[in-house]
Amino acid sequence: MFYQFLYPLHHLFSGFNVFRYITFRCVGATVSAFLIVIFLGPWFIRSMRDYKIGQIIREDGPASHLAKQGIPTMGGLLIIFSMVITTLLWVKLDNPHVWIILFITVWFAAIGGYDDYRKIRRKNSRGLSPWGKIILQVSGALLAGYFIYRDPAVNEALTVPFFKNVQINMGWGYIFFMVLVIVGSSNAVNLTDGLDGLVTGPTVVTSAVYLIFSYLAGHVVLAHYLHITYVAGAGEVAVFCGAMVGACLGFLWFNAYPAQIFMGDTGSLALGAAMGGIAVITKQEILLALVGGIFVMEALSVMMQVGYFKVSGGKRIFLMAPFHHHIEKMGWEEPKVVVRFWIVSIILGLSALATLKLR
Repeated sequence: MFYQFLYPLHHLFSGFNVFRYITFRCVGATVSAFLIVIFLGPWFIRSMRDYKIGQIIREDGPASHLAKQGIPTMGGLLIIFSMVITTLLWVKLDNPHVWIILFITVWFAAIGGYDDYRKIRRKNSRGLSPWGKIILQVSGALLAGYFIYRDPAVNEALTVPFFKNVQINMGWGYIFFMVLVIVGSSNAVNLTDGLDGLVTGPTVVTSAVYLIFSYLAGHVVLAHYLHITYVAGAGEVAVFCGAMVGACLGFLWFNAYPAQIFMGDTGSLALGAAMGGIAVITKQEILLALVGGIFVMEALSVMMQVGYFKVSGGKRIFLMAPFHHHIEKMGWEEPKVVVRFWIVSIILGLSALATLKLR
């Protein structure tokens, strides 16, 4: 919006010329999203308390988590609101990539919001049924995948990190691959959301890494120099990534241990899906498994635990899944688990950036 309204006035005031630069608008989106969450956070937390929108704690979870019962949740509403508003303010509104990402984010936030609401308002309810949630997720991802597939700027070839010229043409199958990436990423982040600040930190790292990849993918000279797929218009997705970084940093202010608010499925499903969509549009789908290695590990730990439990007749691999609960059961205090997971996430993010020169 700022670009459409202020940049045309640069001939009257040269200072408005800065709005043409994606880097400036990325910084603007990051700072704006951060300030919106910081400013609205206290009011939002009070409102959730007044409406008794509190966290439901599983009785079979770690005993130390019982104290979290009733802490305001659905903080994802604040994150998504901030991201959407700041993206619309700082991005070029005629960019189709951004609108697709916004659709994915809002669609999955709505699914998570409804799931959270059912858990809170209906006693003994576990929210949406697993199949109901999956059907809604796949429906939204299919719709987004179809429009991405039709976008001439995004080809259906799957690029492979570490190799310059290796591409796998998937044809129509690419739509289903996109669904897998978006839905898988969404649920992996959702499974990770179990400790104060555990999701928020790695999300900031992943968003920052994809901010860089988005900018590079949308810059024809840099993309060709670095041997990554050029995607016309992908640079604007970097503005959205900046908004995600800022919103999550602002939320971390209140979500850090001891948390004053949780994001709930409203936030975790939406953030995960958004990261999956960004990975698809920037043609860095496989790299998401490296950048978001924390999320992958958490999801795999659940699948391994459930699978082994069924085939072994009730035995377990981990003391408790997801993996962060296993670590807790081993005696690690919650802040130590969270910070060490953040450290691993930063290392994985730097490793992903290193692939730019390992091709």
